[in-house]
Amino acid sequence: MAAETPGVRPGSRIKLHLEICLADGTRALSSFGEDPMELVLGDGTLVPGLEDLLVGLRSGADERFLADGAELYGPRDDAKVHWIPRADFPPGFNPERGQVVAFEAPGGQEVAGLVLDSEEERVQVDFNHPLAGRSLQIRARILSVA
Repeated sequence: MAAETPGVRPGSRIKLHLEICLADGTRALSSFGEDPMELVLGDGTLVPGLEDLLVGLRSGADERFLADGAELYGPRDDAKVHWIPRADFPPGFNPERGQVVAFEAPGGQEVAGLVLDSEEERVQVDFNHPLAGRSLQIRARILSVA
């Protein structure tokens, strides 16, 4: 009798293809058609809620999930939308709606924000995760589990 292949569990080294789409089908992330992702479950590559969807899957699985972005990436928080003086941006910066900009947080880490609006003296930036609070369609194809 052949041994059953192991399922994904915390600490598993996995190789997979992953795709995350918005409810309207807009692809937010996909490794299909590219090199597969390789990670150790729990290493921080994926958010914990996304890792939870993979637990128990075996090599060869090709699964689709519906997920709430609020559960995976947190709820949308209006307090994370800020007006920032244009003087705080580099000279010649020309913000455009939908543009992603990087900022250095007080602790030194880099934080991304999405430009929502701009006026002569200030720029409105959203620091929510772009998938926070959205309905998501997720596909995971497990290539190997060790």
